[in-house]
Amino acid sequence: MQLRGLLLLLVLILVAAAAEAGKNKKEKAKKDGSKCEDWRWGPCVPNSKDCGLGYREGTCKDESKKLKCKIPCNWKKKFGADCKYKFESWGGCSAQTGLKTRSGILKKALYNAQCEEIVYVTKPCSSKIKSKSKAKKGKGKD
Repeated sequence: MQLRGLLLLLVLILVAAAAEAGKNKKEKAKKDGSKCEDWRWGPCVPNSKDCGLGYREGTCKDESKKLKCKIPCNWKKKFGADCKYKFESWGGCSAQTGLKTRSGILKKALYNAQCEEIVYVTKPCSSKIKSKSKAKKGKGKD
């Protein structure tokens, strides 16, 4: 019986400690937060090269902040990391240009980024002919 009481007391202490830790985190976030609501955010600037971890600067009246951000290294740099698009399937190959084209419609603009509503991308046509059926090796032969 004493063991149960001791375990119950231990559980209550752990729950209270966890609740207090969560409360402190919320208070800390409020201290770091700003009353300003009209933040203007710049583009994500990578720390080195043209992709990877970096930061973006924001301003609101007389205040300024820096937020950590990341530009994926396989991202379409032409559109910016803050513009997210939904792309259609690739179109047919143009015999005149040797390129395929597809369009993308703006899905989301992060941090009030200035994004184009529709974008177009091209890529060279594949010179390889893909075969849908592959021959199975070693089956049915004696």
